[in-house]
Amino acid sequence: MRLPDFSPSLTQQTDSAGRQVAPSRSRVLWLSCVAHAMHDGYTDMIYALLPVWQADFGLDFAALAILRGIYAGTMATLQLPAGRLAQWLGSRATLALGTLLAALGYAVAGMSGGLLGLCVALAISGSGSSTQHPIASGAVSRTYGRNARGPLSIYNFSGDVGKSALPAAISLLVTMMPWRHALWMVSALGCVIAVVIALFFPSIPRAAPVDVEAPDHRRSTAGSGFSLLFAIGVLDTAVRMGLLTFLPFLLKAKGVSLPMVGTALALVFIGGAAGKFACGWLGARMGVIGTVLVTEGGTAACIVAVMFLPLALTMALLPLLGVMLNGTSSVLYGTVPEMAAPERTERAFALFYTGTIASGAISPVIYGFLGDRIGVHGATFATALTALAIFPLALALRPHLAVEERR
Repeated sequence: MRLPDFSPSLTQQTDSAGRQVAPSRSRVLWLSCVAHAMHDGYTDMIYALLPVWQADFGLDFAALAILRGIYAGTMATLQLPAGRLAQWLGSRATLALGTLLAALGYAVAGMSGGLLGLCVALAISGSGSSTQHPIASGAVSRTYGRNARGPLSIYNFSGDVGKSALPAAISLLVTMMPWRHALWMVSALGCVIAVVIALFFPSIPRAAPVDVEAPDHRRSTAGSGFSLLFAIGVLDTAVRMGLLTFLPFLLKAKGVSLPMVGTALALVFIGGAAGKFACGWLGARMGVIGTVLVTEGGTAACIVAVMFLPLALTMALLPLLGVMLNGTSSVLYGTVPEMAAPERTERAFALFYTGTIASGAISPVIYGFLGDRIGVHGATFATALTALAIFPLALALRPHLAVEERR
């Protein structure tokens, strides 16, 4: 699908017959991608800052876990309120304010003098980041309508760009200046992006444009269809986070050194970023169900292969493992709009992201307890079984999708 050119208008446009058409699509997509990269970068930047804060404030590992949990917890729990806020203020204002709040949270962190100040700062930043996923993904979905799967894959890929860029940037900056000054620099960048969003993000109507109106089947099947999609998203996230918990231990058992573990994980993440980008477009051509079955089946096969293959073949397989691990998510995110009426898109995305974020936080703990009971190999094999458990859910989802998807 070819992306349309930028349009100079910032508001809803009309054609020669006076009918409403979609706002400037490319501008919605690319500004949503910028917001996604910034917010996801802020989210993962904490990992690079934890050692700095531990050394500066003398924090123990429990305190560091609290800091990470506060950011993730506020971001997850406020997704639904953020969707409701967008219905009142509009997507542009909510996304701009959320980006500004996320940036100011890190500015406050740069002024903090201890654990309490950091907790408050990260709660502020996490609250701001809660707006991005439901608002930006909902805006892309409503703008592109039934053709949103491909653009949503680009949107999801942009988050991985931010996760790679900002932690690397802050790690470099703290070697060149005090960490507080480094935080103020990345906070200033977020403030600039918030202003850009406020000025240039197109106003998007609550109802879908006439040419992308939701089909009747969406209204009749949204409840049960969304529940199945939600369950698939939760299990898919659990597989990904559970495997990443055990992968370093599997590699160490094969004789991989600690620096090489980092390289191996980088290979998985590179493949994951490619998977998010490619599988969204693949889903638009191959169908949601077919793509999910391929990626989840491939995930299970790659997990088993990583457990038993020799080291050289395992390292070669890791990028493909990343593609399979992350590929499903783009297809699922692109299907969320089919399960909701256009005016409830933000709420649907908020629910979906809340479930996947919560799964990402809880599933490593569950698999960790399982690993203590049956060992690393047994728990890793359980992640492969979880991937296969998605098969019947995906097949049950098929009747709830569009007619074109079922053919």
